[in-house]
Amino acid sequence: MGRFHRAIGVVVFGSAVLGAVLLGVAVALTSPDARSRPTHGALFGIWKIAYATQAPSPRVMLAAFGLALLFAAGVAFLERRIGNRDRRSDLPHDLPLAPKVVMRETRGVYAGPVTVTVLIPAHNEESCIGQTIRSLQAQSHHPERIVVVADNCTDGTVAIASACGVDVFTTRGNEKKKAGALNQALVEILPDQGDNDLVMVMDADTTLDDGFLEAACRRMTDDRALMSVGGLFYGEEGKGLLGQFQRNEYTRYAREMKRRRGRVFVLTGTASMFRPRALRSVAAHRGSLLPGVSGDVYDTLALTEDNEVTLALKCLGGLMVSPAHCTVVTEVMPTWQALWAQRLRWQRGALENLGEYGVLPQTFRYWAQQLGIGYGVLALSSYLVLILLMVISLDSWVWFPFWLGLGIVFSIERVVSVWKGGWRARILSATLFPELFYAMFLNLVYVKGVLDISVGSQARWKHVVATPSGQSENSGSGRRHVEVSE
Repeated sequence: MGRFHRAIGVVVFGSAVLGAVLLGVAVALTSPDARSRPTHGALFGIWKIAYATQAPSPRVMLAAFGLALLFAAGVAFLERRIGNRDRRSDLPHDLPLAPKVVMRETRGVYAGPVTVTVLIPAHNEESCIGQTIRSLQAQSHHPERIVVVADNCTDGTVAIASACGVDVFTTRGNEKKKAGALNQALVEILPDQGDNDLVMVMDADTTLDDGFLEAACRRMTDDRALMSVGGLFYGEEGKGLLGQFQRNEYTRYAREMKRRRGRVFVLTGTASMFRPRALRSVAAHRGSLLPGVSGDVYDTLALTEDNEVTLALKCLGGLMVSPAHCTVVTEVMPTWQALWAQRLRWQRGALENLGEYGVLPQTFRYWAQQLGIGYGVLALSSYLVLILLMVISLDSWVWFPFWLGLGIVFSIERVVSVWKGGWRARILSATLFPELFYAMFLNLVYVKGVLDISVGSQARWKHVVATPSGQSENSGSGRRHVEVSE
């Protein structure tokens, strides 16, 4: 298990830059044609700029397409091969949650009927906790127990939860945020749980779509080797244009999960269900096979506890899915500032988790994903910068039929991928450039996260309150986000 710490940012983004440079060199060596001379222009009337107005040669386009296809197919092939190897493993010391190991140990054992205990970690969530509880109570498969994990609450969260008729677990001296609160609750709950007494963890600002628990329990009943079921999340309505950007993003993610037949990237913190065996195994292997403190289910040093526990289960061989019928509606960030804080936390957390786990077969897909994001940042930034340079340095606009056709294909893909999101989603995607602006915003978050972790900036928490009116306030309650400082 490697610990890259600050070097993780350099490794990831440096590799992406190196890949872009190598591709650029390859194109430069194969593309020149002595008969085609570039068009010249002047930038701000000072610097001379040369533009190739011809489309890339068929050889270059074929090579670029082949490289992209080879990379995508290679990642998919290796991911599938690694997954199949883990599923077929019969080594309880190395992969104690591997399906073959679990199936052998539970063969012929009746663990009782399936029950569901829901844990809702909440810190000053009076504006949404009631709606979250009601969405659980309205499920076709009723949870046997709902526990609100009240963490240092100073508002009406506890009173509202009690009025709804659910249990309240109050943390004691917790200074380790959501992960610490869940660890305290699980210490009390897990010892009495059998293999079929499922534990679900969900955010206080999330509502389950009807049928979530029924579908999740059915999957757990049909496959006793299945260790966890994650939800597919969609954004709540409202919050204007920024909210629609996020809903489009979440719709595309859910579509990708369905195309992957539920194979999990991340067990989302919005709502995920676990077998007690899985949680106990993670706690038992902290400090040895896994990072963290022995006995803790959640690593309290991780910024993104859902991503970290996903890696933990994968490294133990656990089988996980995100079924198409397990959907939830979660909060979207109301302001650009709040979105920046949320996504910076996600990005920093993902990089730090990779730094803790190192290069393992189970983390291969996540390394490839981070490299892909890094290359995408370079590609989109270069594309927009070159368009800007052409606009301000040439006397007339030059139309490139090849790139225009490629842009049309890209636009069609953007619309098709959010089709289920409704007419607002389709119109926004069809306009293309607003979503490119949103993509650049996320790229800046990525770069900031890489820089912060590379220079050793320390993360500190802040909170955003989502009020019923959809406005936000910066104070000591609501969803937790992260900032970084030197």
